[in-house]
Order: sequence, then structure tokens, then C-alpha cells
Amino acid sequence: MTDLSASPFVRQNLVAERAAPTKTTGFIGFLRTRLLNSPGNILLTILGLLLAWYIVVPAVRFLLVDAVWTGKDRTACLAEKAGHEVGACWPYIQAKLAQLIYGFYPEAQRWRVNLTYALGAALLLPLLMPRLPAKGLNSGLFFFAFPVVAFFLLHGGGISGFGVSWIAGLLQLFEQSIGGAGDLLVNLSRSSAIAPLLWVVGKVLVLVGVLIHWLIFPLTWLRDQLQASSLPVWGDFLVTAVIVSAVMFVLGGGVRTGRRALLGSLLTFAGIAVGIKLMGLDHGGFPIVDTRLWGGLLVTLVIAITGIVASMPIGIALALGRRSTIPLIRIFSIAFIEFWRGVPLITVLFFATYMLPLFVPGNFAVDGLLRALIGVAIFTGAYMAEVIRGGLAAVARGQAEAASALGLSWWKTTSLIVLPQALRYVIPGIVNSFISLFKDTSLVSIVALFDLLGSLRASFSDPVWTTPTTAFTGFAFAGMIYFVFCFGMSRYSLFVENRLNAHRRH
Repeated sequence: MTDLSASPFVRQNLVAERAAPTKTTGFIGFLRTRLLNSPGNILLTILGLLLAWYIVVPAVRFLLVDAVWTGKDRTACLAEKAGHEVGACWPYIQAKLAQLIYGFYPEAQRWRVNLTYALGAALLLPLLMPRLPAKGLNSGLFFFAFPVVAFFLLHGGGISGFGVSWIAGLLQLFEQSIGGAGDLLVNLSRSSAIAPLLWVVGKVLVLVGVLIHWLIFPLTWLRDQLQASSLPVWGDFLVTAVIVSAVMFVLGGGVRTGRRALLGSLLTFAGIAVGIKLMGLDHGGFPIVDTRLWGGLLVTLVIAITGIVASMPIGIALALGRRSTIPLIRIFSIAFIEFWRGVPLITVLFFATYMLPLFVPGNFAVDGLLRALIGVAIFTGAYMAEVIRGGLAAVARGQAEAASALGLSWWKTTSLIVLPQALRYVIPGIVNSFISLFKDTSLVSIVALFDLLGSLRASFSDPVWTTPTTAFTGFAFAGMIYFVFCFGMSRYSLFVENRLNAHRRH
């Protein structure tokens, strides 16, 4: 048995103090755990500090310490005048800032560019904030209404008709193309070895053109009557609004459930009428500014935003088409993607600028900037298709099978279940393509379009600001602008990725 009466042990001396635990928080902890925790990291830290010393410090001295901030001409940025080694010549940027932003846009009309910038920012910022309501209305205004308003603000001009006139004009152009091709084949049959075949094909095309002419005759007759009236624009607008609203009412469910669609259509046309009246589109609109006068940051943003917005639906359609079970659609999508991914963007721009006019009727002119926009959108859309296809491949087959078991159609399964997950998986790749596109806009200078870098290089020819540091200052300023936009897109993509992947956080 244990002797419970034994006296307990009592220590007579204090225990020696233990060493304090290594600090892992704060600045000291950061140095220990991230920079100096191994011989390899210590070496990399030293190399990083040396690199910063030889690159960052001279850059700061050039841009801030030794920079010249005031002056009226090149003499202010010369070492003889300043009395010391001269860095960046910021008076040059101040003098050329308008050219770098607007290009050669007329000074009296630059308020239209500023208004376009303001409208774009006012519609884009609420769209990027997840907590703000009315995302559907905001998206419709930004993706559909804003491009039209921006076109008439930046380019100017008015309208001579509306939906009826536009559709009748397109159909009549198609009818003339078919009939013209038929007449051409009939004329070639007179001196060709395969005359009977050409004559038959030509007569068939002429007959098809005549048939199309009589099919669209009621629409062209209505167009002519509206154009002969005293208010052609508003008459055409009223007829278009009535037809479209009636169609929306019927498609929305008629008397039982079509009132909401009818109300939405009427409100949309009311907003269009307000825009036409405010911009005076029925009386010629604003003075026309040819796109050859556009330049600087304006052209860069127009090409980048148009390419970004247009490449997404193109990429989604091609990615879905490449996975289609219909051979014709799949082969066309694969050929389209591989062709445009197999040529450089410079070739695409040359093709869109100099060869695209050869594929349209002779009386149909395509603006130079519009040609570049089409080429950039198609090129980026082909790359976007492969990015989205990777996301589609990452979605488990069980997702589509479960949706099919619930009775969902292919369209609902794709739009509501598969595609949202696929886009969430490839957010980094999509934003990487957007950033690459924003930087590649500088290539349009080879087809006589003055973007930000093109306007910058054009400003170097001004002898008033020719100094040894002018070019370095200009490229540094352009680099900061590109960095702000690209870094902003990168950080926002991280925010969206973290927000959509909240269920995967540990």
C-alpha cells in the first residue's frame, strides 16, 4: 500500500526561464518566414534588393527626382538650362496630353468624347459592384444602348429612317446581289466553254432575285411611303414600335401573360425616342467626325472594349459549336478556330483593312476603324473559344446528366448549369485574353490607325519638344496608362474569382 502520510515534494529553486518563441507575425516575422527562412531565400532576397537598387531607384530618380515639371518648350528640359542632369520632361506630356487622349479629334467637339467616357464609367462601375441592384437593366443599357449612343456621339450624323427602312434596305441589297450575280453568269455564258451550265445557273439566280423582289415588295413599298411623308424618321419609328410591340406581346403569351413583355417593349421604344430627340438624330445629329481623325487613348479604348465585348459571344458560340454532335457545325467551328488562331494578328488586320472591301458590294463602303474592329473581334473570339472549351471540358458529365434527368432541355442545361460553371473555372484565362487584347491594340498603328502609342510616336516629330529624354518620358507615361488598366482588370478578376469560389475556401 502507498504511504499516504509521506510528506509531498516541494521545489526549493526556481525553474530556469525558457527562450521566447520565434516571432512569426509583423514585419520581423515576415522577414523570418518569407525572406530569410532558408539559404536559397536569403540569396533570392539579396538578388531582389540589388535588382531594385539598380532598376527602381534610377527609375524613381528619372521620373520624380531629376524630372522637370514646368516649361513652355524644349529648352526647359535641357541640362544646360536646368543646371543638372535632366530626367523626365513632364511639360512635354502636359503639352501633348490632348493629342494622346483624343488624337486629332476637333477641339470644339471633344466634349462629346468626354461625355462618352462619363457615360461609359457611369454604366460600368455599378455593373462591377455586386451588391448594387438592377443588374439586368444596367447590363442592357451598357451592352446594347451605350454602343449606339457612343457611336452617334463620337462619329456624329443622324438617321433618315428606322427599323422598316433599315430592314428593307438590307433585304433589297441582298436581292440586288443575287440578281447581279445571275446577270453576270448569263453574260459569261456567251463566251465560255460551259455556257449551258452558266446560263442555267444564272437564270436560276435571276429568278430567285425576282422572287425575293416580290416577296419584299410590301416592305419596300411601306418604306417608300414613309420616306415620302413629312416626318420620315418618326413615322418609321412609330410603325416599327407598333410591329415589334405586337410581336413581343404575342410571344410573351398574349392577353394572359404578354402584358409585361408589351410594357417592356413600349418603355424601350420610349427611351429610344428620348435619345433620338436629345441628340437630334432626326435632324442630322452632331457634326460628323471621320474616324481618321480619332486617335490616342480614344482609339485604344474603342478597339479594346469592342473586342472584349464582341469576343465573348463569339467565343461561347464557337466553343459550343466545337463540342456539337452535328458534324457540319463542329467542322465549321474547328476550321474557323484553327484558321484564325493560325495567323498572327498583324495578318488579320491587313486582311480586314485591305481585303475585306473586296468581299462586299461595290456601293457598300466599310469604315477603316470598323474593319479593324471586325478583325480584332474575330481573332480574339477564336482564342476565347479555346479558353471557354477548356472550362466546358472541366464540368463533370454528371451535371448535364442530372439536368437531363430533371427534364431540362439542352438550351436550359447549357445556359443555366454547364456554362456558368465553365466560365467560373476559366476566369483567369478569360481575363488574361482581355489583358493581352488591350496591349495588342497598339498593332493597329500598322494600318494607319493612331492609337495611344501611335499618337505618342507622332508627337515625337514636333521639333518644339525634341530633347534627349522626350521619348523616354512618353513611353514611361504610356506604360503607366497600360499598367493601370491591365492591373485593374487583373485585380478585379481575382475579386470575382474569390467571390464565385467561396464554397471552395478552407
